[in-house]
Amino acid sequence: MKRNCLSLMIGALLASGPVLAQEAQPAAATEGKAASATNLDSITVTARKREETLQEVPVAVTAFTSEALDKLNVQDIADLDAQVPNLTIYAARGASSTVTAYIRGVGQSDPTWGADPGVGIYLDDVYIARPQGALLDVFDVSRIEVLRGPQGTLYGKNTIGGAIKYISRGLPTQVEGYAQITAGNYNQLDAKAAIGGPLGGADSGLRGRIAVASMNRDGFGENTLTGQPISDKQINAARLNLGAYAGDDFDVQFALDWIDDQSGMRGSKMLAPNPFTPAYPPMDDRYDIRSGMQNLNSVETKGASATVNWRPNDDIALKYVVAKRESDSHSNIDFDTTPVKLADVGGFYEDSQVSNELQLNYDAGGRVRGVVGLYQFSGEAGGQIRNNFFNLQFGDTRGKVLTDSIALYADWTFDLTNKLKLDVGARYTDEDKRAIVLNRFYSDATFSRPIAVAADFDKTTNFKNVSPKVSLDYQITPDIMVYGLATRGFKSGGYNIRANAVAVPRSAEPFDDETVDSFEIGSKMGFLDSRLFLNLSAFHNKYKDIQLSVFTGIDTNGDGVNDAFFGDFTNAGKGTVNGLEIEYQYLPTAHWLISGNLAWLDTKYDEYMDRGVNVAKQMKFTNAPDFSGALNVEYRTELANGSNLSARVGYSYQSEVWPTTDLSPVIRQDGYGLVNAGVIWKLNDAWTFSLQGTNLADKEYRTTGYNIPAVGTLIGFYGPPRQYSLSVRYDF
Repeated sequence: MKRNCLSLMIGALLASGPVLAQEAQPAAATEGKAASATNLDSITVTARKREETLQEVPVAVTAFTSEALDKLNVQDIADLDAQVPNLTIYAARGASSTVTAYIRGVGQSDPTWGADPGVGIYLDDVYIARPQGALLDVFDVSRIEVLRGPQGTLYGKNTIGGAIKYISRGLPTQVEGYAQITAGNYNQLDAKAAIGGPLGGADSGLRGRIAVASMNRDGFGENTLTGQPISDKQINAARLNLGAYAGDDFDVQFALDWIDDQSGMRGSKMLAPNPFTPAYPPMDDRYDIRSGMQNLNSVETKGASATVNWRPNDDIALKYVVAKRESDSHSNIDFDTTPVKLADVGGFYEDSQVSNELQLNYDAGGRVRGVVGLYQFSGEAGGQIRNNFFNLQFGDTRGKVLTDSIALYADWTFDLTNKLKLDVGARYTDEDKRAIVLNRFYSDATFSRPIAVAADFDKTTNFKNVSPKVSLDYQITPDIMVYGLATRGFKSGGYNIRANAVAVPRSAEPFDDETVDSFEIGSKMGFLDSRLFLNLSAFHNKYKDIQLSVFTGIDTNGDGVNDAFFGDFTNAGKGTVNGLEIEYQYLPTAHWLISGNLAWLDTKYDEYMDRGVNVAKQMKFTNAPDFSGALNVEYRTELANGSNLSARVGYSYQSEVWPTTDLSPVIRQDGYGLVNAGVIWKLNDAWTFSLQGTNLADKEYRTTGYNIPAVGTLIGFYGPPRQYSLSVRYDF
């Protein structure tokens, strides 16, 4: 029913062109400097909350235009994984649209409401606080920016690893739009469409844009017990933007977005026989399961924002953004993957947030320019997680975490000479966190008759932080810039919402905030009349009070043997992260484009206290491959009929990865490579045909997993298999 409704929405959208304006006009010019046949394009970014070209900003940032995203076949932000140095991003655990993201070895994999992400995700200047529904699908996008390293000064909370900025298409002054249909294996059928332009005539000062998308695919596997699809995709999404413009100096823009994910459970593979379920040995397929749980994975997110831009004079620009977001999630994870109720977990999540940001940009065209801002955030996240172990032990985690944060920030650039620039900034954050926790044990699977309490508390804690930044950049030549950067990232602490305060009293106490002090040198270089871009960065990070989600064993009967466990949260101690990143684009001729990246990462714990013992030498950082990289080779040519053709082959590689903190050698993923390819035929300004393939060698690789010895569970979640698709797009 939802697919049919969205198809009708897309049809109505395409028929609504005359409503937006009296007469269709040519499409607006694309953003940034356009590439010719003999040079590379210069992409406009807003990494420092003001428009600059990618090659002049002294920040390690990777940016993708909409055209680049299409050529790389980026369907959601997880597909950026190989294209950004030292980025690891994938769907979290058993959910299909919940994100796990790490940059330079810094992130967070626990998606519950008690843990904050380590990489901030932004949709059109609005921070998305929770990972549920944050694995954004790519449609009607202007560009995506990935900022690597701590972004605490300008972006604040929970950007200790970096930030991902998703920037949708703006409001055009002339009617434009598109419709796209994609079909592929696994019965993939996607439909995307958008239209925008003036409302009520070109001189009305009113503009609008609406974009809709429906992404559907059969499962990579099935529940062999019920025949239901597993790891399928059923996502509908829509965005509406309206703007009122009073000349060039004042405008108000309103935005609404909605995502509904009704995909089923994610498949997982039993990696070793479970001693408690000998009748159900491991299966060969990496997605099939034999679960008796309901096939439930429902995520709905909604957002609304209003942005006011006022330019009182040529030197000053004021921006105010107020936004509200909320999400509602229900999911089941069968940790044992069998019909036996051995380790069945169901989760219900709800969250809401309100944010306000006031920003002033100053640029008089002289030697001083910068931005100051005030940011306020209020959020409430909570829910219930129900655990059924052996169909004998029943317990839940219930409660919520309330966050109130206010921050003041500034970032200013000073031209010391014509070539030397100094950038200084700082952010002050004051954040309160209140945790209301009620964790209980029950008599049966109805979870209606509690028999014991594991934790019952209502506590508040406060965190204050100053995150400074200073950088110097020197323009050696018009095309070569070098920079040095020192900055701090901060993520507040909190409470373990899974606490078992009866067995382990300290689990009800707050864990500390974590910080990263980052020191970086880099260069942005252009050679051969802008036919070669080469960007380098090297960094040294000191990581303190690292927040980790772990399992802690407990002895329930006093015999000295841990016969139970609970989800714990701890500050591991200290770590050092060193790394080197190279990004390149080379246009040797008008027909060939070579691009990609190389990354090296060296991570180690300097201190990791476990029951009073420093076990740092035994521990490893998760989601931090030592080596990774990508190579894309593209051939493009003009055809005799005025059309053009581009063909691409890409290869990406990452070395060994430890996805989980328990360091299970079975869940560990060895180094692997992926092969992708695509052909795009642009018939004219209107019609485009695209043939794409991903993971063409059908490589099996794990993204994460679980190792829970108490219930014999050892499972892995795998990346997507070989996929191919054909798209037809019409632009007008």
